[in-house]
Amino acid sequence: MLILLLSGPLGAAENWTHFRGDQAGRADAAKLPTDIGEGKSVKWKVPIRGKGWASPVIFGEQLWTITATVDGSKMWALCFDKESGKTIHDILVFENEEVRFCHPTNSYASCTPAIEDGTVYVHFGSYGTAAIDTKTGKKKWERRDLDCDHWRGPASSPVIDGDRLIVSYDGFDVQYVVAFDKKSGETIWKKDRGIDYGTDNGDRKKAYSTATVIEHKGRRQAIVPSAMETISYNPSNGEVLWRVRHGGMNAACRPLFHNGLVYITGGDGARAMVAVAPEGSGDITNSAIKWEFSKSVPRRASQLLVDGHLYMMNDQGVASCLNADTGEIVWQQRAGTGEFRSSPVYANGLIYCFSVDGSGVILKTGSTFEKVASFEFDSGFQASPAISGNKMFLRSITDLYCIEAE
Repeated sequence: MLILLLSGPLGAAENWTHFRGDQAGRADAAKLPTDIGEGKSVKWKVPIRGKGWASPVIFGEQLWTITATVDGSKMWALCFDKESGKTIHDILVFENEEVRFCHPTNSYASCTPAIEDGTVYVHFGSYGTAAIDTKTGKKKWERRDLDCDHWRGPASSPVIDGDRLIVSYDGFDVQYVVAFDKKSGETIWKKDRGIDYGTDNGDRKKAYSTATVIEHKGRRQAIVPSAMETISYNPSNGEVLWRVRHGGMNAACRPLFHNGLVYITGGDGARAMVAVAPEGSGDITNSAIKWEFSKSVPRRASQLLVDGHLYMMNDQGVASCLNADTGEIVWQQRAGTGEFRSSPVYANGLIYCFSVDGSGVILKTGSTFEKVASFEFDSGFQASPAISGNKMFLRSITDLYCIEAE
């Protein structure tokens, strides 16, 4: 499977197979309602027990996500019928006698699954990864032998690429990227980051990134941000193709690719966002960074690329639109209240943004700022939405919603 993150027109899609979907948070043809909120355009709503920030993924009629107890002692995979909200599978995947600390703003179930026909891959960081048969709910394989002290809890999501499942482990103690054989769970390759972090403080070495797989000028690349650097790997064998140094830590936004540039967010760092030409080999920092931007860049919520514009909502509710080729500001405006950690989604000319306190806004894409609507839900959002057809699926802190025009 090749994940191409582009900004041109896209058709309607029923499947949403990864964190940010198959097209970087976009479902261009979806016709979603603008009158949304608690009790508005809600087709169904079901509670989700435990605590988990993992986003929903969808294949066919099934919607999957994961959850865990607050203390991390038990971890589940949950499957729902996307039309009715009825539970199809409720699977206890892992039990843990010992768990490491998880920051209250994170959870033990923050890694979004990856799904394809017949199999869903659930990942809980160093606590384990498993492939589950989507029909029977039985495990096909599991791996619990890769150690990493995530320090504040895991959050990187797995990515399917061909016969591989690519996952990053950027912890306090060790930092590496792994490709599993998706059929057997065996390790195809494992590559230590090899980054000069400039410190012995492991807190400055951690990250929560999800790979983006692209093909550029005939070369396939798995681009995986970390603290201080982003590294491009050959997804077949783990060979390092290039690395770019941008500084920072806690990188969480998934990279985007458009018109020969990769857009990388470094998390907490001086170069908050850089646009990089994914060419050359070795350290390409001095030659490949085409522009950088640092004003009101989100630390957690991934960006959107639509019609040559880069849209983002930062943690404090400031929305920005940049020219994707130059990095110049098209507009920047405070759009929402509360804190925004959920990544926005795009559908049919509109951007939907959800905050931790349950409020949110709908913005119109284009060269001028326009707020279409504001809304409120009973509970806040850490997970990012998924879209299938003309339905949007929201995971709040307490519930799972299906949103559809009435």
